[in-house]
Amino acid sequence: MGSDEQAIADRISELKEILGDDLLILGHHYQRDQIVMHADVLGDSFLLAELAAKSNAKYIVFCGVHFMAESADILTSDKQSIVLPNMRAGCSMADMAVLHDVEKAWGEILEQTGLCDPAEPESGENFLIPVTYMNSAADLKDFCGRHGGIVCTSSNASGILEWAYERAGPKGAVLFFPDQHLGRNTGLSMGIPDSRMAVWTPGEKNQIPSDVKIVLWHGFCSVHKRFTTTQVDDFRSRNPNGVVVVHPECPREVVDAADANGSTEFIRRFVAKQEPGTHIAVGTEINMVARLDKQYPELHIECLEPTICPCSTMYMIHPVYLMDVLEKIVEGDIPNQVIVEKKVQEGAKVALERMLSIKQ
Repeated sequence: MGSDEQAIADRISELKEILGDDLLILGHHYQRDQIVMHADVLGDSFLLAELAAKSNAKYIVFCGVHFMAESADILTSDKQSIVLPNMRAGCSMADMAVLHDVEKAWGEILEQTGLCDPAEPESGENFLIPVTYMNSAADLKDFCGRHGGIVCTSSNASGILEWAYERAGPKGAVLFFPDQHLGRNTGLSMGIPDSRMAVWTPGEKNQIPSDVKIVLWHGFCSVHKRFTTTQVDDFRSRNPNGVVVVHPECPREVVDAADANGSTEFIRRFVAKQEPGTHIAVGTEINMVARLDKQYPELHIECLEPTICPCSTMYMIHPVYLMDVLEKIVEGDIPNQVIVEKKVQEGAKVALERMLSIKQ
């Protein structure tokens, strides 16, 4: 660490000490090491949502991306302030599903399938249940809450879909957005065949099978989409006894070719269980993979794609931005506060609290 970096790190530590218990810094696994070192808690989006909901801290600084900070604002009290060090830190996947398109698709899918809206429970016995991935805007979480739906993360997607199908009825279905890969991989793991899945692309003519069980939004993660079966084959040719673990946001064929798949928390636990000397290829964001490699020197850990870049929006959280927002908080200001409108909070909180009530 250079002298300037060290000076910033030292100042952040000083500011944390000044703010004491009034401050909670939450850090996602995909953050760079220079941010992780200051996080009070490091975790995936499910864990961080739980901790935000339980925290009594006056200031919660979320070192993640915008949708995570929105969820924290929804789950905390009006006396607490959620701060994002860089307001430009968004998510390309979240941007692939917007409320107008989802509402339009909702109406068309109901019409094509003859399924009912859970917001009108007296309308029938089989329903379309909306499920949004955590990686989505607050207004889509609100949409799910208002239409009998729920939020999921990669940690609890199977349990969430089971919850949804219990409420959908014997011939009901789920609309899953915005990540098609997580939805497809989770559905397949539950025994739902390809023939009962359909991808919905806004602006195109979409046909839904009459016996559909899950309608998948067309979205994807730009990082996880880059992993391929060729990379898996190359790793196995170099390491015949090696193991491959990937995130379920990866395409189906990559998940099928891997030895295991799961959330960032799952990947962390999976790596920790491997025998010394094991060669492991990890299909997820490079900052997390590099951190695992440092944490477990007795293992040989590499990223499935050696040239993969960091998540560009997570990387927008730079230590100097963290220092700047903490300086302003100490001075009595609340910079970069993430505030979700009250009318949006209502349904979104319902959907998030439903998620938190279901075990991973």
